[in-house]
Amino acid sequence: MQVIPVVDLLGGVVVHARRGQRERYQPVQSRLCDGAEPRTVVEALLRLHPFPQVYVADLEALMGRAGQTALIEGLCRAFPQVRFWIDGGMGGGVLLGVDNAVPVIGSESLTESSLGWPKRTRAILSLDFRDGELLGPKALLDAPHHWPDTVILMSLSHVGSDLGPDFRRVAEFQNRYPQHRWVAAGGVRHAGDLEQLKALGVAAALVASALHDGRIDARTLAHFP
Repeated sequence: MQVIPVVDLLGGVVVHARRGQRERYQPVQSRLCDGAEPRTVVEALLRLHPFPQVYVADLEALMGRAGQTALIEGLCRAFPQVRFWIDGGMGGGVLLGVDNAVPVIGSESLTESSLGWPKRTRAILSLDFRDGELLGPKALLDAPHHWPDTVILMSLSHVGSDLGPDFRRVAEFQNRYPQHRWVAAGGVRHAGDLEQLKALGVAAALVASALHDGRIDARTLAHFP
């Protein structure tokens, strides 16, 4: 199982995500580096561990504002050895013209008429849940034929919290749809959570807070290449 660090961008800086309440996000404070400048944060993450993939969320685009495309393209070009998963809604991630950018489309950005868009565009799908409810068209849950191979289970209520991952939901989807490559997102606190997710059979876990505050360190990451 891979660990994929998360970089949430808002107003041109990296912010600390908490429970999906985007209007309250503050610049990240990390033990890994000083400041919240995106390139500095990515460099610090790569010093901690040679992550082959990094997840970047363009929160401006996801909130319906002008996306931070130039900033994200700059990150992709500055770190060509990294494959960036770009969550920028229906536009930002898909339009990036760089080889190491992979679009992510969240269910919150989809409509009934665009259920098949992630699979058609070879994007990663994120099933976004808040308080147990899917954000976006509920019909998506009854249409697994529209899902691409890789699907993120995003538990927004668990992000930046001490709740731990939503193990019940992860186990449910992993068992019902084993043909997909599942990525758990939200609430990872420590090595024990990673081990439990690995035991459930997920392919990867998205992690942010536990990397920046040191609960998941280089020694732990060595067990999750």
